[in-house]
Amino acid sequence: MYAAERHQVLVRRARELGRLEVTQVAAELGVTTETIRRDLTALERQGLLHRVHGGAIATDRLEIEPAVGVREITHPDEKDRIAKAAVSELGSATTILLDAGTTTSRVATLLPDDVELTVVTNSLPIATALLSRSRVTVHLIGGRVRGATMSAVDRWALKTLESVNCDVAVLGTNGFSVARGLTTPDVAESAVKGAMVAAAARRIVVADSSKYGTDAFSRFATLADVETLVTDGALLETHPEAADELRAAGPELVIA
Repeated sequence: MYAAERHQVLVRRARELGRLEVTQVAAELGVTTETIRRDLTALERQGLLHRVHGGAIATDRLEIEPAVGVREITHPDEKDRIAKAAVSELGSATTILLDAGTTTSRVATLLPDDVELTVVTNSLPIATALLSRSRVTVHLIGGRVRGATMSAVDRWALKTLESVNCDVAVLGTNGFSVARGLTTPDVAESAVKGAMVAAAARRIVVADSSKYGTDAFSRFATLADVETLVTDGALLETHPEAADELRAAGPELVIA
């Protein structure tokens, strides 16, 4: 088995089982424990696994939030496809709320240049990326800045969102499921996401398929609260029943 094939097996098993044990996996794959440790180190650098004593945990199973840099290199191809599909769902919207996140940041870079747009965001990276766009007016929401997401949260952010009316909000999420809806680990971040849901006439959620079935600590919306959910095709491969269940819960499901 080549290293790339082992890496696929390790990530898949970590996501299915919650964690991996070095000695057990080495025996099953017929390689040394040192080989598995090197594999886990490489996968941790890619943001796909988190090393723990004796093994590893899938990043998607962690209740703590990976840093922006780690999330940026996790599922990049899927996020690019999701962002492109989300932009096509914007329609005639000219006032857009953009939530903080690596997938919503990709949406920002793909916004059209041929129309006048107003973008409201609590994300420092998104605001910075859009500053050079001559036909985009950027409104940066203020508040306490969280290092994990580089986003503004707490009272100042919530007060601003109370006075905003936007055509559409594009939101990220750490987890989505029929039973628990849309969830994220941090309560302050969750409150801002919930305020964005309330401040928009239409809501689009962008989330790669690895987040399906993950329920983080704080729920900011149900699936019935959003009009569109954009995810990637791997969802149908790993959870063939998910499409019908998600659509029945409320949103239009777009597979990128």
